[in-house]
Amino acid sequence: MDYGIKIKKGGALDLLSLGALVHRLDTGVVPFRKATHCDIHVSGGEFNVAANLADCFGLKTGIASAMVDYPIGAMIDERVRAMGVKPFYKHFKHDGVNGPNMATVYSDRGYGARAPVVFYNRSNEAGGMLKAGDFDWKSIFADGVRWFHSGGIFAALSDTTPGVIESGMKAAKEAGAVVSFDLNYRKKLWNIRGGDAHGVKTLEPILRYVDVLVGNEEDLQMGLGIPGPEVEAKSALDPSAFISMIGKVTAKFPNIKIVATTLREVHSTNRHSWSAVAWINGQPWQAPVRELDVYDRVGGGDGFAAGLFYGLLSGFSPEDAVRYGWAHGALLTTYPGDTTMATLDQVKAIAEGGSARIQR
Repeated sequence: MDYGIKIKKGGALDLLSLGALVHRLDTGVVPFRKATHCDIHVSGGEFNVAANLADCFGLKTGIASAMVDYPIGAMIDERVRAMGVKPFYKHFKHDGVNGPNMATVYSDRGYGARAPVVFYNRSNEAGGMLKAGDFDWKSIFADGVRWFHSGGIFAALSDTTPGVIESGMKAAKEAGAVVSFDLNYRKKLWNIRGGDAHGVKTLEPILRYVDVLVGNEEDLQMGLGIPGPEVEAKSALDPSAFISMIGKVTAKFPNIKIVATTLREVHSTNRHSWSAVAWINGQPWQAPVRELDVYDRVGGGDGFAAGLFYGLLSGFSPEDAVRYGWAHGALLTTYPGDTTMATLDQVKAIAEGGSARIQR
């Protein structure tokens, strides 16, 4: 299948992600200010993709990340391994008081008219302390890696993390791996690093290595420094504004052959209309619109990316690759936590138009 990129047939790993691991404290429908207990989910935008591909889709994946040797780190590592992801860690020692730390994300799920609330503690985060040279990329890629993935959140953590991404992407290119990047533009993170202009300047050299870009219309504008679209979308589900920006993206970065995003119209916290679109080697492909009853929306975009990458790695038609991403992202919103609990059969059923009727 001609996607405009060359995907290797085999290797020790189907996908290797690079990014920070975090743990999310989830109080469910209760706001944090009234909470008395919470669930703990292990997450990280780049890790989520690797975990989804391993656990649901049965691929061989890995994560390159920072790991602090203390109980929270051990808890996170247990979940990494339980999802079937092979870790490549730069280890840090905790001083017993101040860190370094594994970052904490705090969230509630909201309900109905009440939106979810998410905030962070990324102070003294080990992930932000990573620097070029911390990973032996030559050794990691020696037995073959088909796909390398990272993202904008990791790029925004410190002045050194962009260099880690560039070194990993350079090694990936030399090893013949496809390189993908999820812009995941977080304005709060870039604001403390120097603002939007600094974000664009930081991301530009990274994007020169990228084959597959994930990001919505706003991500493309903010992360790439591209002006807003001239086309006005009729709704959040209309891909025309997104598609209108692709020419500007590829003019600035002709190496990018695939650009993809989810499309979501939020009616209430628990009721969304859901679609997805991908521009693949010069042609747009859109998934159907599906009405979702949402349990936990966090991780839906990473679920889409994982399903899309699975389709591409498996040689599916562009239409089917987009539908598998769309279907898996939809399923992921029905589970607690940031990573998948779906089976491949369930993804396939939705991708092919299945319903939510009881399975007996």
